[in-house]
Amino acid sequence: MARLSYGQARALLDEHTATGGPGTGWDLHEFRHSALLTHLGEAGASLLLLMAKSRHKKPENLRRYFHPSPEAIAELTSLLAPGDSER
Repeated sequence: MARLSYGQARALLDEHTATGGPGTGWDLHEFRHSALLTHLGEAGASLLLLMAKSRHKKPENLRRYFHPSPEAIAELTSLLAPGDSER
């Protein structure tokens, strides 16, 4: 199986994430950070550890890359109301 070049990977990612036409999708930097930070965040890593791993200096710059799954949100919600599955 051949590996994609950087340009091919960038074009495919843009094609599959674009919402407003070509050139509006994610770039590889955003994709790498999003995957990394979402998985670590869902695993319970603290904000300070996420900032250290990604080398971001400001929490607001880190926030744009964190996209928790619906399951992670449901698990967090269940901590607020144990036994109430309707929330």
